[in-house]
Amino acid sequence: MKKQKEQEPNHNKIRIIPLGGLEQIGMNMTAFEYGDDIIVVDCGMAFPSDDMLGIDMVIPDVTYLKENIHKVRGFVITHGHEDHIGALPYVLREIPAPVYSTKLTIGLIENKLKEHEMLRSTKRKVIRHGQSVNLGCFRVEFIKTNHSIQDASALAIFSPAGIIVHTGDFKIDYTPVFGEPADLPRFAELGKKGVLALMCDSTNAIRKGFTMSEKTVGQRFDSIFSEHQNQRIIVATFASNVDRVQQIINSAYKYGRKVVVEGRSMVNVIGVATELGYINIPENTLIDIDHLKNYKPEKTVLVTTGSQGESMAALSRMAANIHKKVSIRPGDVIILSSTPIPGNEKAVANVINELEAKGAEVINQDTHVSGHACEEEIKLMYSLVRPKYSIPVHGEFRHLTAQKHIAISMGVPKENVVTMQTGDVIEIGEEGWELKDHVQAGGVLVDGLGIGDVGNIVLRDRQNLAANGIIIVVLTLDRASNQLLAGPDIVSRGFVYVRESEDLMGEAQNIVDDAVQDCLDRNISDWGKIKHVIRDSLSGYLWKKMKRNPMILPIIMEVDE
Repeated sequence: MKKQKEQEPNHNKIRIIPLGGLEQIGMNMTAFEYGDDIIVVDCGMAFPSDDMLGIDMVIPDVTYLKENIHKVRGFVITHGHEDHIGALPYVLREIPAPVYSTKLTIGLIENKLKEHEMLRSTKRKVIRHGQSVNLGCFRVEFIKTNHSIQDASALAIFSPAGIIVHTGDFKIDYTPVFGEPADLPRFAELGKKGVLALMCDSTNAIRKGFTMSEKTVGQRFDSIFSEHQNQRIIVATFASNVDRVQQIINSAYKYGRKVVVEGRSMVNVIGVATELGYINIPENTLIDIDHLKNYKPEKTVLVTTGSQGESMAALSRMAANIHKKVSIRPGDVIILSSTPIPGNEKAVANVINELEAKGAEVINQDTHVSGHACEEEIKLMYSLVRPKYSIPVHGEFRHLTAQKHIAISMGVPKENVVTMQTGDVIEIGEEGWELKDHVQAGGVLVDGLGIGDVGNIVLRDRQNLAANGIIIVVLTLDRASNQLLAGPDIVSRGFVYVRESEDLMGEAQNIVDDAVQDCLDRNISDWGKIKHVIRDSLSGYLWKKMKRNPMILPIIMEVDE
């Protein structure tokens, strides 16, 4: 009897394994495991940092899920932002499981799957707010929340160990542009039932007060449109912010302007939202970009991507004069309707400088509100849900720490705040929690069609090439006699401009000639050793002369007689 009692606590614990979304903004993904069942909440990508040269995106490492593929019951997605759905086409190839979410979110996911030709092979199911889906021993209920994209959900995860509430990305907006406010009564009901743990969005936890309603941006747009009736207006915003686009269209219609939607992701998202009824565009308001020339500039509005200064987004191409159909003119009014994501500030400033140099007026004050809860809304969530444990998610370390302090201020005991790292395996139940294990986790780099084939060594080489350039030494040897038949010739790229550094390159040539001759005089026939001698002697000379350390690549070509 005593032995059975000892086993019970473990039996009543759920394992929580974050595979992304901690220590960073983006790449959100968390696995929940109980017995032989695993469900995965969200499957997002992250944008590459500045030192990830040539990388398109970063997706979570799902090695743990691949090792336990027989347990994975499905992916449950909170909303349709890239940092929550962007990795799905890549991960579903490895782990083909059903995907569950709300109508607009599934619409955006289907758009991605279509691009990757995975629509037929992936099972999708639309779940309405208030409905639940049973996945193994789990029951997952979708709860209405507000965010900067429609159809965002919090999740109530019912397990044998207790109820876990995962907020997803959320804010509390009492006057949303589309649909209803968040279902706060349902959070209160769950709080009365007893919630084991709250996993709460921490993105804005460091900001005091409340997040403003999305409707306040509409009022700001209205006043800008009113004040600039004789100028063309271009608005840059996030493609996925459907409510923002709706408000731009409302103002454009009110002031008799035609609207052009530009940027591939913007066209895709607005297309899906219109088709599903999440955006209302008055008849004859939307026009194709090719018809722009048929209207006076002051009677048009362009809604475009590029608010983050992305180099290939539509606004950046307009600013750099490389957009095929739109050129910035003096007098244009550019509205930047987003806050720079941390790390993008410089790129955004560069685009603003380019636009203003062309005589455009850039407006970026009070043209954006966040989609994430500030401190007071997070406190409201804690007061409604009243969790036994707090597990801060979604954010860098400073955001998670701010969430921890809020949880403690709302009565969660300090020892019940669980600060996790990506890959940690936490077992949690009514009796307590413990860190049980750490699984392989982190970022997998996507470069073009290559997934995970660029690792730290390749990145280090790219960084070295970018910082120092490359010198290639080419020579031809006779395999049989080991005699020098041609070369050595030196080719330089990204190190010095050869025509202006003839003395340096001439001396480098002598160094290489001597190194090769020395090897041949000593009858060294190991080509690996010859390459090593060339690399060492040339590297030492260049460092002494230039204090630079280029990548040196000796290439020996063989001739068989």
